[in-house]
Amino acid sequence: VQLVESGGGLVQPGGSLRLSCVASGNIVSMTVMGWYRQAPGKQRELVATIANNGRRHFRDSVKGRFTISRDGAKNTVYLQMDSLKSEDTAVYFCNLLVGNTVYWGQGTQVTVSS
Repeated sequence: VQLVESGGGLVQPGGSLRLSCVASGNIVSMTVMGWYRQAPGKQRELVATIANNGRRHFRDSVKGRFTISRDGAKNTVYLQMDSLKSEDTAVYFCNLLVGNTVYWGQGTQVTVSS
């Protein structure tokens, strides 16, 4: 299983970015896709997840600002990030649960700064 992320970059506070993650390989039984992030000196934390049944989960600090969606035909999950804040600066990692195994992407840097 491989996960390839894209869409990170530098954006000003209040701006928007859209992250994409394409999954490939033996993913027939994938159940949950999501995004985590890790800021310098901090632990990796969950940002948002979406299950096969469409159920979504967000960390409190991004509710109302971030949206997660998936395209089953393309095996792709998206994270639309609006009203970005400096505290959203981190490396964002795509996450995929297949059966009992968790897979990670390589990460994409998101920097929110003026």
